[in-house]
Amino acid sequence: MLEEKVTESLKIANVWAGHPVGFALLTHGNQQFVAFYDAERHMTVAQRILGKKAWTFTRLPSQVGWDSHNYVTLAVDGGGFLHVSGNMHVVPLVYFRSTKPLDASSLVQITAMTGQKENRVTYPLFFRGAKQELIFTYRDGGSGNGDQLYNTYDLKTKTWKRLTEQVLTDGEGQRNAYPTLPQLGPDGYFHLIWIWRETPDAATNHHPSYARSHDLVHWEDSAGKPLVLPIVLKTGDVVDPIPEHGGAINGQVKLGFDSQKRPVVSYTKYDKNGKSQLYCSRREKSGWKVYQVSNWDWRWEFGGGGTIAAEINVGAVESAGPGRLKLVFRTKSHGSGVLVLNEKTLKVVEMLPPPEGYPKSLRPVRSKFPEMQVKSVSDLRKPSPAGGRYVLRWETLGPNRDKPRSGPLPSPSELWLYKLTGS
Repeated sequence: MLEEKVTESLKIANVWAGHPVGFALLTHGNQQFVAFYDAERHMTVAQRILGKKAWTFTRLPSQVGWDSHNYVTLAVDGGGFLHVSGNMHVVPLVYFRSTKPLDASSLVQITAMTGQKENRVTYPLFFRGAKQELIFTYRDGGSGNGDQLYNTYDLKTKTWKRLTEQVLTDGEGQRNAYPTLPQLGPDGYFHLIWIWRETPDAATNHHPSYARSHDLVHWEDSAGKPLVLPIVLKTGDVVDPIPEHGGAINGQVKLGFDSQKRPVVSYTKYDKNGKSQLYCSRREKSGWKVYQVSNWDWRWEFGGGGTIAAEINVGAVESAGPGRLKLVFRTKSHGSGVLVLNEKTLKVVEMLPPPEGYPKSLRPVRSKFPEMQVKSVSDLRKPSPAGGRYVLRWETLGPNRDKPRSGPLPSPSELWLYKLTGS
């Protein structure tokens, strides 16, 4: 694969760099929107017309503290109205909607969607449903004690309602699920995976689980057995019965598919010797079958609360040609690369260097401040157009378990937009 080239670069603004917090980029038609926290930590939306260099800025009445959970995200509904949400970690809903189509300057704060279970909100995300309707999902409650809720938007009335009468996953007051977004698979189903967690301690993740649905309303397990909502620990379709303190962690449970359209879940856990390993669990005729795909001699010991720096990142399996799958991984201390797997046995047949990702010119840290890191995010528009794709790039210090830093802080970082072509 040829390295992508930067064919357009445009500075957007100076942004907060004291801790990492996610930004968002969305290209919609000939309009481009960027949601971020500016140098004074204010939630801001920048907008431009493609091909133009000038940005217009709308500063919103929300200011981020030190919590790396408090990313910002956005979407455009079927009528062209802009929706923005973010800066939440177990706090009341923060949500804005434009009063004019494709006009960020008309964003106004909406204090409620349904008006229920909106006082302890975390992890807001927008996505499209089976009929391309706009859906908003979030966690109600805290880490170790929360439920996952889904709202659907009515374009005619400009109102939100619950997608299902019951919550999708229920921690029963004892735990919470960390789900991925429902993913439309090659078989026409929406597939959902999640991992349960008992307390704010990251080491208490356990039992990665699975469900599927044609319409996001009626759910079933991997054998086609209907699931009664809400899904709880004892009714979920368990991918691998990993216990607490078993080396599994939220954020590192990914979903892919093999050539037979079977779901394959990749994740980490400790092996029988207590070492960290990569695993894949595939839904086969007899049920979920677990395969160990790495053979490392080290252990990532993690735990506690707050945002922690991941020492293992695992991707979703993808096709690598006939009879082969590939799995991308990155580790802090044990190298990175691509594991090429025999699709039938899921055994490693080849090890390849890690993908280059962004062009070399964008990878080095430019700041002279110690311990700065490069952050980037891709366009929310999927798929990318044939003419190239857009990404954001900025720099920041790493996570600090969501606590304030003392001492000198870096100057604001430059947020840049790049167009990449030629992969």
